[in-house]
Amino acid sequence: MRRPRDEKLSGWGRVPTVSAHQVLSEDLASITTDVPLSRGLGRSYGDASLPAQGDRRVAGSVLADRILSFDPDSGILRAEAGLSLREIVRLFLTRGFFTPVSPGTQFVTLGGMVAADIHGKGHHRDGCFGQYVTSLRIRVADGRIIDCSPTKERDLFRATIGGMGLTGHILEVAVRLKRIPSPWIYFESVRVPDIDAYIAALKESSATWPQTVGFIDCTKRGRSLGRGILIKGRWADPKEAPPFPPPPKRERSVPFDLPSGLINRLSIRAFNALTYWKHYAPVKRGIIHPESYFYPLDAVLHWNRAYGRRGLTQYQCLLPNEAGPGVARRFLELMQSHHAASPVCVIKDHGPQGIGLLSFPRPGISIAVDFAVGDRTQALVDALNEFVIREGGRVYLAKDAFTRAAHFRAMEPRLAEWEAIRRRWDPERKFRSRQSVRVLGDDPAPGTTRVPEEVHDASSSGLSPAPRSRTA
Repeated sequence: MRRPRDEKLSGWGRVPTVSAHQVLSEDLASITTDVPLSRGLGRSYGDASLPAQGDRRVAGSVLADRILSFDPDSGILRAEAGLSLREIVRLFLTRGFFTPVSPGTQFVTLGGMVAADIHGKGHHRDGCFGQYVTSLRIRVADGRIIDCSPTKERDLFRATIGGMGLTGHILEVAVRLKRIPSPWIYFESVRVPDIDAYIAALKESSATWPQTVGFIDCTKRGRSLGRGILIKGRWADPKEAPPFPPPPKRERSVPFDLPSGLINRLSIRAFNALTYWKHYAPVKRGIIHPESYFYPLDAVLHWNRAYGRRGLTQYQCLLPNEAGPGVARRFLELMQSHHAASPVCVIKDHGPQGIGLLSFPRPGISIAVDFAVGDRTQALVDALNEFVIREGGRVYLAKDAFTRAAHFRAMEPRLAEWEAIRRRWDPERKFRSRQSVRVLGDDPAPGTTRVPEEVHDASSSGLSPAPRSRTA
């Protein structure tokens, strides 16, 4: 076991940054007896993997990354929670298996994939990661290690899937991998003129393509608002695919923090225009490297440094089908009314709700946008959240750093059931995070003065803390 060391921890957005002891060990069970939170690779954007105010320790899972068993007949992989998706891809892709659901980065752990109940480009067909998890091993609040599954301790299982690590320490995960015909992706990309055409094409493509995603220009106005590129994909047939496995991708990196003002409305507008017109042909088709298709941003390591020291936040919301096809245009128009621009705007289609009680997707579309953190970020997130509430949607906690407790409760009708299960397993709320204090009203560590729904360090961002919320 590595001794606890004082270090600065943050999520991928780099705000907030907290000082804490991260305890690391190959034996994850040995370091989780009295620690209120586990942390993997820290790729949630906000404060979900950060200890609450006053908590000094967090259990790091990344050394607990052993594969415990694999059954090629059923595809069931059992591994420790710290095993990374990147390692799963490296070991199993060329053997004809792939994770059944993949997020937009491979730098995540199995435990994190469960805690966030991650989704991918194929949610409209494949659903969330949690529906392929066959069992979990968890250390719960009273110290016991519990095995749970869809049929054993089902309430704990459903509350843990998408529960952001607040039901216990995830120690081991068993998940059913998916057989694939080849390790390559066949894709078709289409340039679309505006957001209404994009949504129509997205819904139409979802009926025939297992993977769909689009990149949208949210800076254009009028008839061209939301023009973009719709990308459809499927695993290539062996007859289509190259006869050799995908070679390792060359890694590039942003070596240091760039100036905070580099990403601004002018540079974002130029970047979006370049991305749109670089797709010079109306339609492109071909074979693509799976990492280029699933993880395009992983091509540049530490790309979050491009936003400078003030960091970034990603706002991802789900807007249900009941809101109508025009809801995406209304969302983008609201962004523009707040003078907000994003270099990346991703819109995906979604199918049925997952088994996790706090799982993010449901039938509709999700919109994900990145913002450089600034003085007006909280006001922008507040306005977007109020819009999402009116439309019957919700936000994704794995990306969130600014949502207020009152807004989240208004979005989430399943929260009362989840909290009832949490109380049964953790009546004293021993498991908590900085996010759970902010969003759920959890108390910080004993003897700590509550910071009133602090979204991040106001001294570094210029943001004022939000009003104090009542404890749930």
